[in-house]
Amino acid sequence: MIDTTNFSHSHIGRKIERIRKIRDIKQETLANALGISRQSLSKLEQSETIDEEKLTQIANALGVPVEIIKNLNEDAAIQNIFQEQCTGFNFHCTFNPIEKIVELYERMLSLEKEKNELLQKLLDKKNAL
Repeated sequence: MIDTTNFSHSHIGRKIERIRKIRDIKQETLANALGISRQSLSKLEQSETIDEEKLTQIANALGVPVEIIKNLNEDAAIQNIFQEQCTGFNFHCTFNPIEKIVELYERMLSLEKEKNELLQKLLDKKNAL
């Protein structure tokens, strides 16, 4: 996670980096989408200001409105990103659906292990007779 103690509200590059990390986009992936090198993107993320045209390209590549970058409020940005991802399902996400799927899978896996252990015990009992 990014250290937000030195988070400048006017530092566009840091805002871009934060949104990129919230969206779980690697530097290389975003750089490729923008047609620039990873090093160039790193320099952009260190820049306090970025011209409007480049900022629009970055916003499009990140899948967020330019205003989100300019007026980054981390809580609002996270809510906006999840709301946009869930709009096609006609409901408002109050949780991360992927986390719920992982939880379900882990529960199923645990139950499967318990079942296998029980079957192994029964098999061991049968072989002991």
